[in-house]
Amino acid sequence: MKVLLTNDDGINFAGAGMWELANALKIRGHKAIIAAPTNQQSGMAHALGLMREIEYKRFDNPTCEAWTFDGTPTDCVKIYLEGMNNAKNFDAVISGINDGENLATDVLYSGTVGAALEGFLHALPSLAVSINKNSTIPLNVAAMATVNYLEKILSVKHEPFLHNINFPKKFRADTAEFVSTHLGKRDYINAFTSHTDDTGRAYFKIGGTICDLDAGDGTDIYAVNCGFVSVTPLSADATNYNSIAELQKIFRG
Repeated sequence: MKVLLTNDDGINFAGAGMWELANALKIRGHKAIIAAPTNQQSGMAHALGLMREIEYKRFDNPTCEAWTFDGTPTDCVKIYLEGMNNAKNFDAVISGINDGENLATDVLYSGTVGAALEGFLHALPSLAVSINKNSTIPLNVAAMATVNYLEKILSVKHEPFLHNINFPKKFRADTAEFVSTHLGKRDYINAFTSHTDDTGRAYFKIGGTICDLDAGDGTDIYAVNCGFVSVTPLSADATNYNSIAELQKIFRG
């Protein structure tokens, strides 16, 4: 199996989860190639670096072939698959392991998910993988569990898919237990705070305290809170099909 790896944490030490994935794939006899951002790109969603020059270069690492791009996570995947290689040469794309969860409506902002979405748009099975920032689960354990999961799914599922995977703070049992979930609903209290620096420059910082509006049974939030690894199947089709017939009635009226 040949897998393209990327992330939104950057190619260096902040992207430790990605390198653990490369090692886990190697242990299992698979080939990994890395195409990752030069710098931190969290919150970039599916942004594309249009109208700018995106510098790229080979990243010196003996473990596997690796390239770094001065662009977004989506840039990395798109440029590598379209400009430097061919998607047909790959079996899957894995984005992560992200340092921090990507749960609920946060997937709309996530650079990790955005990069995996680009893999899916190239008709490749794609995983966005994240882990709780304070998790007691070693990254190498999460990485191997991810590779095992991908092997299992590919053995029975032969069409492209996009799965958002989140590892909890700690496992409910001794090993990873994967459960299928749907997105919960998450917001943030005091998400924007206003500041002024010593020069009088005014600015906002984005952060805030998590406020879960839907963390009920069946959601990804509920699953990780219970110690499971949540798997949420996502789609690139944002159409609200329930509203089509309603709009047709309005247009005829």
